Amino acid sequence: MRSWKGSACSIFLLAVVSSIVDGIPDFSDLPAGPYCAKWYPQGDCCTGRQDECSTPILSTVCYCDDFCNREKQEDCCPDYWSHCKGIEPNVTLPPLQETRRCYFQGKYYNQDQTFTINCNICKCTVMGRDTEVFCEQHRCLQNPELIDEINSLDLSWRARNYSEFWGRTLDEGVKLRLGTLNPSRSVYRMNSVRRIYDPESLPREFDARIRWPREISDIDDQGWCGASWAISATRVASDRFALMSKGADSVLLSAQHLLSCNNRGQQACSGGYLDRAWLYMRKFGLVDEDCYPWEGTNAQCKLRKRTDLKTAGCRPPVNPLRTELYKVGPAYRLGNETDIMYEILTSGPVQATMKVYQDFFSYESGIYKHTATTEHYAFGYHSVRIIGWGEDTSAHRHHNLPIKYWLVVNSWGQQWGESGLFRIQRGTNECDIESFVVAVWAKTI
Repeated sequence: MRSWKGSACSIFLLAVVSSIVDGIPDFSDLPAGPYCAKWYPQGDCCTGRQDECSTPILSTVCYCDDFCNREKQEDCCPDYWSHCKGIEPNVTLPPLQETRRCYFQGKYYNQDQTFTINCNICKCTVMGRDTEVFCEQHRCLQNPELIDEINSLDLSWRARNYSEFWGRTLDEGVKLRLGTLNPSRSVYRMNSVRRIYDPESLPREFDARIRWPREISDIDDQGWCGASWAISATRVASDRFALMSKGADSVLLSAQHLLSCNNRGQQACSGGYLDRAWLYMRKFGLVDEDCYPWEGTNAQCKLRKRTDLKTAGCRPPVNPLRTELYKVGPAYRLGNETDIMYEILTSGPVQATMKVYQDFFSYESGIYKHTATTEHYAFGYHSVRIIGWGEDTSAHRHHNLPIKYWLVVNSWGQQWGESGLFRIQRGTNECDIESFVVAVWAKTI
């Protein structure tokens, strides 16, 4: 035991301000200093027992040597452990926290861990003694349960899960994968036409790609831009320029030109009205796709409204006589099934607008008819290009009546549907597809 040093006065003072344990002063309840820190480097005090390794404290001394590292250490300086050994004294470490986990859909997740299930963000949360997973409640664009339900029913079409749509909400799909605004407001204002023909003369099947293999434009992918109004209009016009000029005015018109520059009353990637789109093409015209490539964004218009192909910086057109932009005549509406068929047969593809429900996003093949389970879900309007029709006698299992269909080009890329196309029931105005059908005449040279 270290011998006691100091005067009687010192001992009396210590008795007042501190305590004596077995005759040894106890400094543990005094402020931490500095004491050792005033005389010795951090982490480098005195080795072994060195009574001279001390510092004044309350008219006596406390020690800073390794002799303090023993069971009884009351005469050591309060900052011995923190300064000399780098250890905070009398610190009670918190107990190790038990790792809590949530079990959700066949997997474990740690406490406070966030993860994504389809289009919803989820979190493992501690609730008292229990854990629970809380998820956002967005309706997702791709719904595996709905897809399984469709494929389990006796329907004329099948559904699949598209990876490009996975993780997106249904609201995103309606807003950014469709893009036609209030067709009843814009299409019904167009004049309808009636042709004189014999409905019985119409063929049971027709595909414009077979009839005109070099004139019909290909499949587009609008991306996450609600531009179906612009893409379907420019592709129908392109087809008709090629057909009506017999190839002399073949052109793929720029959908981006229409999207960016037809901005009065239109909303670009948030949707557009068909009557305003056709009016713009009639009044100002468009350049070709190479001159104004597709971006699929709300980009600012790069061209003046009144310009010509040379001033716009476009390559010389197929027809050397053409100098002005490509314009169309007044758009007109087609009122019934056979009028639509006759128009396609004699003049080329037409533009149609349909209601789109959630199940349509998962269409894979067959003749589409929307399922009643999704009728109350959010829907939007989508414009497409009808290029033909047909009948399927094998699509129904219970009777021999054929299912009539329209052959339609979508704008979601070739990986969707039947290589970018879909078939939909014909003659029943399925999803209003026969209510808003439009055509134009191309102004050829």
